[in-house]
This record gives sequence, structure tokens and C-alpha cells, in this order.
Amino acid sequence: MEDQNGLVVPRWYASNHILPDGKIIVVGGRAQFSYEFILKSTSKSDFKVYELPFLKDTTDDVENNLYPFLHLSTDGNLFIFANNRSILFGYINNRVVRDDYPVMPGEVSRNYPSTGSSVLLPLKLGLINSSIGAPDAEVFICGGSAPNSFTTASNGRFLSATKTYGRLMITVEQPKWEMEEMPIERVMGDMILLPTGSAGWYLAREPALNPVLYQPYSRKFEVMKPSKIARMYHSTAILITDGRNYNFIELFPTELSVEVFSPPYLSSRARPQIIWAEPETGLSYGQSFSIGFDSTENGELESAYVTMVAPSFNTHSFSMNQRMMVLEINQIYQVFGTSYVIDCFAPATPYLHHQVIIFFLWYIMGFLAGGNGFISVNTI
Repeated sequence: MEDQNGLVVPRWYASNHILPDGKIIVVGGRAQFSYEFILKSTSKSDFKVYELPFLKDTTDDVENNLYPFLHLSTDGNLFIFANNRSILFGYINNRVVRDDYPVMPGEVSRNYPSTGSSVLLPLKLGLINSSIGAPDAEVFICGGSAPNSFTTASNGRFLSATKTYGRLMITVEQPKWEMEEMPIERVMGDMILLPTGSAGWYLAREPALNPVLYQPYSRKFEVMKPSKIARMYHSTAILITDGRNYNFIELFPTELSVEVFSPPYLSSRARPQIIWAEPETGLSYGQSFSIGFDSTENGELESAYVTMVAPSFNTHSFSMNQRMMVLEINQIYQVFGTSYVIDCFAPATPYLHHQVIIFFLWYIMGFLAGGNGFISVNTI
């Protein structure tokens, strides 16, 4: 028996994103140049399919625009990237808000089956762009391959994946791609936002076994210790509550093991321990809240910060709904000995983070981090 509140049309290789009102927008799919919403209510508009010509415009012979990258901008509109092009979309009024984003350079397709990956870089909530009344939003896209790579591989000729990546500030008046190269060619790589604000990504022929750590602020890469297992199509990676990454599942050749990758910040012996958070539930937008913690690194407290991470839904190298915020700090003070309190503010609007009020305890991972790279285990 089919769910009457499910999708109106079949969608294979579609992307989704949670919206500020709690609904989910589902975009695209094979031969589906449209979008719709779930969860369904009694409104007729919830059972309607909305055409999105942008998806048809970005389709080529082997599609290359499946699993489009979706990121909720800080102004409340939805950034959609497909193949090598992007728009800012007003899903409430079904209209394109911006179509002046430049084509991503390099003559590379970034979406499935050419399969790069994308994240919205961490939002620094204390830095406001006055023209939009919110922090700027910057999209980071890595990897992919030539538009014809799928066809040539079917004929026995295998093209190399790309080493290029790009960053695009989507909230400025004159957006421009900033292109650079990674240390290693990447296709089908998972990109995971780490609690320190860094991004890491993982593991066809000539598999990329080395995780790579990217520091957005210094724009530097660090190649990590390699895995011994090539994790390819249908593999995935997630952030877990102690700051490590799980990497698991793949198809041919079948591999049923799970690996845990520990980023460099876990080598610190002085990890702070979160003791309590107040309030524990019912946090409102813009509300001040406090975190009590123990730390022996009192010399690093001036550079301490708090991040909120929204766990994502991951498939085919894209972590949907992944989002991280660096919260605005009010004060940090010592209670006694190694006990400290940090006062900070929740995101001010649902456009910054839509899950805060209802889902703070269950769906947000909160971390305390510092200038020497230490992070706490998530306990809030």
C-alpha cells in the first residue's frame, strides 16, 4: 500500500532539503524536471508538481545533473547547482531569484553520473552582510569528471577525474568562482563538515584511498593516512558524535566492513568535556544559552568557539541538508579550577538554521572547539 502523503511522481536520483517551515523540498530525478514538497498537508499546493526548466536546461546526453546540489541560502532562498550551472530559487513563489551566477569553469560536470560533491561552508553567525541582514553563504564544490566520461568508460576508455575545486560566494552582488586544484583527482567523494570548520572527503579505477583535510580559512589541503580498502560506488561517510567519521558500505566488489577515520584534532590530549547545557530543550531563535565544560587548556579559551552541526542524509557522494554554524559568543568565564561556562546565541532566524527550536537535542550536534584544534565530544 502506497503512502498517500508520499511523492506525486516517481523520482530516481533526486535531491532533497529541509526548509525553514519544516517541509522538505524534493528536486529533480531522472526525466523529472520539476520539484514538489513533503510532508503533505491538506493544502492542494502540497500535492502539486512544479516545473523547473533549469533542470532541463542543464541536462546533456548522459544527464550529468542528477542529485543536484541544494543549499539553503542565508536569505531563505534555495541555491541549486546542476551539471556546471546554478541558480538561486524562490521555492515559495516558484520563481528564479538569481540566474547571474557564472558557469563553473573547467569544462567539467559536477553532478551524477560525473559525481563531484558539494558543501555549504560553515556560517559565521557573528559576521553579517548588511545587504541581506544575514551572514554570507559560500558554496564549495570539488571533483567531477569530463561530461563524456560515462560514455567513454562504457566503451572501455577511462578518463581521469578532475583535480579542480571551486568556491562561490552566493550572497554577494557580483559572484565569481574561485578555482584551485586539489592534491588528488576526485570523483564520487564524500565531503563532511568537521566540527572545527574544516571539510574532509573520502574515497573505478585508480581509487583515491587518502582522505584529504581542507582548511577553508587558509585554503590549504592536507593528505591524510590512506585506507587499505577502496570504497567506491554507494560508499558513504558521516560525522559521528565524538568527532570521528564513519566510512562504510559499497557495492562491487562487495565490502561489508566499517572503518572509522580519526581527524588530527582527535590527537589532542586536552579535549574539553561538556558537562551541561542550559536550556536543554525549547531553544528559540536568537536566544542566549550557556554551556558548562571542563578544560585543562585555560590558555586557549580566548579562541574557543561553539559549532552546531546538522546531521545529513547521504547518498551518491552528496550529504543533503548538511549545515554547520559557528555561533556568536557573548562571554567565556571561569567558575573554579578547570570548570568554565561559555555563553552564546542560537541562530537568529530559521533561514540560518531551521531545526533549532524543535529539534535541538535530537537533531543538532553541538561541539566546543578551540584554537589549538581540540574539540569536545558532542553531548548536547
